[in-house]
Amino acid sequence: MQSYYHFYKMGALDKVDLLAQLVTSLIGTSAFGIIFNVPKESLIKCGLIGMGGWAVYYLLEGYTKDAVLATITSTIFIAVLSQELAKFYKTPVTIFSVAGMIPLVPGGMAYDAMRNFVENDYNTALAIAAKVLMIAGSIAFGLVFSEVINQIVIKMKKRKQKV
Repeated sequence: MQSYYHFYKMGALDKVDLLAQLVTSLIGTSAFGIIFNVPKESLIKCGLIGMGGWAVYYLLEGYTKDAVLATITSTIFIAVLSQELAKFYKTPVTIFSVAGMIPLVPGGMAYDAMRNFVENDYNTALAIAAKVLMIAGSIAFGLVFSEVINQIVIKMKKRKQKV
Protein backbone atom coordinates (compact mmCIF):
# COMPACT_ATOMS: atom_id res chain seq x y z
CA MET A 1 0.00 0.00 0.00
CA GLN A 2 2.83 2.35 0.81
CA SER A 3 4.43 1.94 -2.64
CA TYR A 4 1.13 2.87 -4.32
CA TYR A 5 0.90 5.86 -2.01
CA HIS A 6 4.48 6.75 -2.92
CA PHE A 7 3.55 6.67 -6.64
CA TYR A 8 0.42 8.72 -5.96
CA LYS A 9 2.48 11.39 -4.18
CA MET A 10 5.02 11.64 -7.02
CA GLY A 11 5.23 15.09 -8.52
CA ALA A 12 4.44 15.84 -12.14
CA LEU A 13 8.13 15.93 -13.07
CA ASP A 14 8.66 12.53 -11.45
CA LYS A 15 5.79 11.05 -13.44
CA VAL A 16 7.16 12.55 -16.65
CA ASP A 17 10.56 11.05 -15.79
CA LEU A 18 8.94 7.65 -15.19
CA LEU A 19 7.11 7.88 -18.51
CA ALA A 20 10.36 8.81 -20.28
CA GLN A 21 12.10 5.85 -18.62
CA LEU A 22 9.36 3.48 -19.76
CA VAL A 23 9.28 4.74 -23.35
CA THR A 24 13.06 4.65 -23.76
CA SER A 25 13.30 1.15 -22.27
CA LEU A 26 10.57 -0.03 -24.67
CA ILE A 27 12.43 1.45 -27.66
CA GLY A 28 15.83 0.20 -26.47
CA THR A 29 14.63 -3.32 -25.81
CA SER A 30 12.83 -3.49 -29.16
CA ALA A 31 15.94 -2.18 -30.92
CA PHE A 32 18.07 -4.90 -29.36
CA GLY A 33 15.41 -7.37 -30.44
CA ILE A 34 16.03 -6.25 -34.01
CA ILE A 35 19.79 -6.76 -33.55
CA PHE A 36 19.14 -10.27 -32.14
CA ASN A 37 16.90 -11.14 -35.14
CA VAL A 38 13.77 -11.58 -33.04
CA PRO A 39 10.74 -12.40 -35.22
CA LYS A 40 8.83 -9.26 -36.18
CA GLU A 41 5.65 -10.37 -34.41
CA SER A 42 7.59 -10.68 -31.14
CA LEU A 43 9.37 -7.31 -31.17
CA ILE A 44 6.64 -5.39 -29.32
CA LYS A 45 6.25 -8.24 -26.82
CA CYS A 46 10.01 -8.16 -26.15
CA GLY A 47 9.86 -4.40 -25.77
CA LEU A 48 6.98 -4.63 -23.31
CA ILE A 49 8.82 -7.25 -21.24
CA GLY A 50 11.91 -5.05 -21.12
CA MET A 51 9.79 -2.03 -20.25
CA GLY A 52 8.03 -3.93 -17.45
CA GLY A 53 11.31 -5.19 -16.06
CA TRP A 54 12.80 -1.71 -16.17
CA ALA A 55 9.71 -0.29 -14.45
CA VAL A 56 10.12 -2.82 -11.63
CA TYR A 57 13.81 -1.97 -11.36
CA TYR A 58 13.35 1.80 -11.56
CA LEU A 59 10.57 1.98 -8.99
CA LEU A 60 12.14 -0.51 -6.58
CA GLU A 61 15.61 1.04 -6.82
CA GLY A 62 14.14 4.49 -6.27
CA TYR A 63 12.19 3.23 -3.26
CA THR A 64 14.87 1.07 -1.58
CA LYS A 65 18.10 2.59 -3.02
CA ASP A 66 19.41 -0.98 -3.44
CA ALA A 67 20.35 -1.72 -7.06
CA VAL A 68 21.12 -5.39 -6.40
CA LEU A 69 17.72 -6.13 -4.84
CA ALA A 70 15.99 -4.21 -7.61
CA THR A 71 17.96 -6.14 -10.25
CA ILE A 72 17.17 -9.55 -8.75
CA THR A 73 13.48 -8.70 -8.47
CA SER A 74 13.20 -7.34 -11.99
CA THR A 75 15.19 -10.26 -13.41
CA ILE A 76 12.84 -12.76 -11.79
CA PHE A 77 9.89 -10.75 -13.11
CA ILE A 78 11.31 -10.73 -16.65
CA ALA A 79 12.29 -14.41 -16.61
CA VAL A 80 8.96 -15.68 -15.26
CA LEU A 81 7.02 -13.51 -17.70
CA SER A 82 9.29 -14.66 -20.55
CA GLN A 83 8.67 -18.30 -19.70
CA GLU A 84 4.91 -17.81 -19.64
CA LEU A 85 4.89 -15.91 -22.94
CA ALA A 86 7.15 -18.53 -24.52
CA LYS A 87 4.66 -21.24 -23.55
CA PHE A 88 1.70 -19.19 -24.75
CA TYR A 89 3.22 -18.23 -28.12
CA LYS A 90 5.20 -21.50 -28.51
CA THR A 91 8.52 -19.74 -29.03
CA PRO A 92 11.91 -20.14 -27.31
CA VAL A 93 12.26 -18.43 -23.94
CA THR A 94 15.47 -16.73 -25.01
CA ILE A 95 13.59 -14.58 -27.53
CA PHE A 96 11.88 -12.78 -24.68
CA SER A 97 14.36 -13.08 -21.82
CA VAL A 98 17.54 -11.95 -23.59
CA ALA A 99 15.95 -8.84 -25.05
CA GLY A 100 14.13 -8.14 -21.78
CA MET A 101 17.36 -8.19 -19.77
CA ILE A 102 19.08 -5.53 -21.89
CA PRO A 103 17.97 -2.53 -19.79
CA LEU A 104 19.35 -4.17 -16.64
CA VAL A 105 22.89 -4.78 -17.90
CA PRO A 106 25.29 -2.42 -16.07
CA GLY A 107 27.31 -1.46 -19.15
CA GLY A 108 27.70 2.20 -18.27
CA MET A 109 28.86 1.30 -14.80
CA ALA A 110 31.41 -1.18 -16.21
CA TYR A 111 32.68 1.57 -18.50
CA ASP A 112 33.09 3.90 -15.50
CA ALA A 113 35.04 1.21 -13.64
CA MET A 114 37.43 0.72 -16.56
CA ARG A 115 37.82 4.48 -17.03
CA ASN A 116 38.77 4.85 -13.37
CA PHE A 117 41.31 2.02 -13.73
CA VAL A 118 42.88 3.80 -16.71
CA GLU A 119 42.96 7.09 -14.76
CA ASN A 120 44.76 5.30 -11.87
CA ASP A 121 41.84 5.88 -9.45
CA TYR A 122 41.97 2.31 -8.19
CA ASN A 123 39.82 2.72 -5.08
CA THR A 124 36.89 4.13 -7.02
CA ALA A 125 37.42 1.63 -9.82
CA LEU A 126 37.35 -1.34 -7.45
CA ALA A 127 34.22 -0.07 -5.72
CA ILE A 128 32.39 0.37 -9.02
CA ALA A 129 33.68 -2.95 -10.38
CA ALA A 130 32.44 -4.73 -7.26
CA LYS A 131 28.99 -3.22 -7.76
CA VAL A 132 29.02 -4.25 -11.44
CA LEU A 133 29.88 -7.82 -10.44
CA MET A 134 27.12 -7.88 -7.82
CA ILE A 135 24.55 -6.62 -10.32
CA ALA A 136 25.71 -9.06 -13.02
CA GLY A 137 25.61 -11.86 -10.45
CA SER A 138 22.11 -10.86 -9.42
CA ILE A 139 21.00 -11.09 -13.07
CA ALA A 140 22.41 -14.61 -13.28
CA PHE A 141 20.91 -15.56 -9.91
CA GLY A 142 17.50 -14.20 -10.93
CA LEU A 143 17.52 -16.23 -14.14
CA VAL A 144 18.47 -19.43 -12.31
CA PHE A 145 15.94 -18.80 -9.54
CA SER A 146 13.12 -18.22 -12.02
CA GLU A 147 13.98 -21.47 -13.78
CA VAL A 148 13.79 -23.25 -10.43
CA ILE A 149 10.36 -21.71 -9.88
CA ASN A 150 9.31 -22.87 -13.35
CA GLN A 151 10.47 -26.44 -12.68
CA ILE A 152 8.61 -26.54 -9.36
CA VAL A 153 5.41 -25.35 -11.05
CA ILE A 154 5.78 -28.00 -13.76
CA LYS A 155 6.27 -30.75 -11.18
CA MET A 156 3.26 -29.55 -9.18
CA LYS A 157 1.10 -29.64 -12.32
CA LYS A 158 2.26 -33.18 -13.11
CA ARG A 159 1.45 -34.32 -9.57
CA LYS A 160 -1.98 -32.72 -9.81
CA GLN A 161 -2.68 -34.55 -13.06
CA LYS A 162 -1.74 -37.90 -11.49
CA VAL A 163 -4.15 -37.36 -8.60
